Amino acid sequence: MLRLETETGYWLITHPDHARLAGAFATRWGNELFAKPRPRTHVLHGIHVHDDGWVVRDSSPSITRQGKPSAFSHELVGKYSAFEEIDLADYLAVRERAVEQVQAADPYAALLVSMHTYNLLTAHADRSTIAPIQVPLLDAFLERQLQRQDDLRTRIRANPDLTAEDTSDVTILSNFRLLQACDNLSLLSCVAFVKPATLLHPLPTNDGGTTTVAVSAIAPRHFRLEPYPFDEPNLIFEVPARHVEGHTFASSAELSEKFAAAKVEGLTVTVSPLG
Repeated sequence: MLRLETETGYWLITHPDHARLAGAFATRWGNELFAKPRPRTHVLHGIHVHDDGWVVRDSSPSITRQGKPSAFSHELVGKYSAFEEIDLADYLAVRERAVEQVQAADPYAALLVSMHTYNLLTAHADRSTIAPIQVPLLDAFLERQLQRQDDLRTRIRANPDLTAEDTSDVTILSNFRLLQACDNLSLLSCVAFVKPATLLHPLPTNDGGTTTVAVSAIAPRHFRLEPYPFDEPNLIFEVPARHVEGHTFASSAELSEKFAAAKVEGLTVTVSPLG
């Protein structure tokens, strides 16, 4: 779950809906400067479904020890530091399920999802917030992901429908970075982030180089990107959200009931070039 605080409560957005927004960004990615994703179908599939493992968990949101919705918020942008607030075993099971659900139908997409998960839990995770007794649980999970990635690379390189360029380490890395970029822009959008940011990694350009994309908020959920990576200027996207009244809740059951009763509405997200 992702949360955006309002004067009277929170907008809550599910992980799968956040991922669909990331997929919508990826679908419009590419122009005279930025390279379009390839192999397109597999890359877009991976980005669209990278958080589908959260479907069941997000259908019944829970609360933190402070009574707030247990959700990604603007305070957590750029870091994973709230492990004391979650059941680590349950969290890792969700992350593992997200990869397993994809790999049977699309090993290429699953490889990108696994790489994304591994990066979140290594480059961005604050291990000091994990109870020492649970660290081996995380490390075993990470080792399984690396083994899974090796297996998936073998499978996709045996696929005659994919070219050597499609399955090269350079292309796979570029596609992983695109997933990260679109995921990050979606996170910034869903929590209405207001500080300057970047789309994390250098991203491939049509001249064979790479460049980093800077992001600045010019209005709530309206971002200026420089250089601009999409196929048309001033694009408007929409992400489903539900508004729940109240800033703290007595129990997870109370929050879940309010969430289930809330109307699904569309929050708009706008992206624009400089100038």
